[in-house]
Amino acid sequence: MKVVDKIREAVVACERGGEANSGRNRREAVFSLEFFTPRKASEVDHLLGLIGRLVARGPAFCDLTWRSGSLATDDLTLEVTAKMQNAVPVETMMHLACTNMPVQRIDRALERIKSDGVQNVLALRGDPPNGQDKFVPVPDGFASALELVEHIKAKYGDYFGITVAGYPEGHPDVIGSEGVASDDAYQNELAYLKRKVDAGADLIITQLFFDTDIFLKFVNNCRQVGITCPIVPGIMPIATYKGFVRMTGICKTKIPAEVSAALEPIKHNDEAVRNYGIHLGTEMCKKILASGIKTLHMYTFNKEVSALAILMNLGLIEESGVSRSLPQRHPSKVLPVEEDQHPNSGTKEAKKKF
Repeated sequence: MKVVDKIREAVVACERGGEANSGRNRREAVFSLEFFTPRKASEVDHLLGLIGRLVARGPAFCDLTWRSGSLATDDLTLEVTAKMQNAVPVETMMHLACTNMPVQRIDRALERIKSDGVQNVLALRGDPPNGQDKFVPVPDGFASALELVEHIKAKYGDYFGITVAGYPEGHPDVIGSEGVASDDAYQNELAYLKRKVDAGADLIITQLFFDTDIFLKFVNNCRQVGITCPIVPGIMPIATYKGFVRMTGICKTKIPAEVSAALEPIKHNDEAVRNYGIHLGTEMCKKILASGIKTLHMYTFNKEVSALAILMNLGLIEESGVSRSLPQRHPSKVLPVEEDQHPNSGTKEAKKKF
């Protein structure tokens, strides 16, 4: 089933106040979860176990990031995608990036997931190859997500539901040294996003953000230029300070002053940072839901505590459904610094480009 259809059905069920299409109790919103492909085949079973536990909480769908590399790397992503769809099972969306991917390999991946019953793709340009500052397409490859969307529609018709990335602050490539995109660059990005939708994309998932007003302005601006498809906010719970700095640096994400002020005195305390991240994520999602948006996409980083705690705080899952222990203190309370610990770095496909 196409993810956009699942989202629309679930949102209608929420708005009508009846039961969701899976028979769960009424919810105020629907959520989805993102995972990344492990680096080693030996880690697949562990990841599938994690996904299975989280799928029991009732996400509308789950997606899996694309790890650019060799054919063997392709096959690992394709294997996990197939098992998510058919063994877990959960409606699965696979990311597909153009980095190092000639058309033959792109079609190999699309044919494989089609044969496995996967009907959803997130079409991305992808990051520049390792060691390069700028994206350069490989021979017989695509230079943009737009070209990839056009190819999928031309070759596979309406079989695939196609999702594309949206950038509330502008793509990192157009964010200047002052930390913002110019008005012209921002408007060009909106126009380009509409071209992707007009070419066949039926859903938008956004890059991470921490200023909720920027996201809400982005949605309004998209509507003003004629983009009518669902726009799903991508929510990244802050799990470690080091990971937070790394990801916001890569994505050139604006960090509100109050977030910096809250993190600075606790940045060496993993538990305090995680609990603040749960509190912040909860408050961001509350504001988004209050605006009338009924969908949330959680970047899990292949971990469960923060995502589950936020969803529980929002009332989207029940505490009795959480299979592993959550922080003992209430997530909304920031813990004092107790010891000098340096958090581990996070891992994430970062620049979901053009």
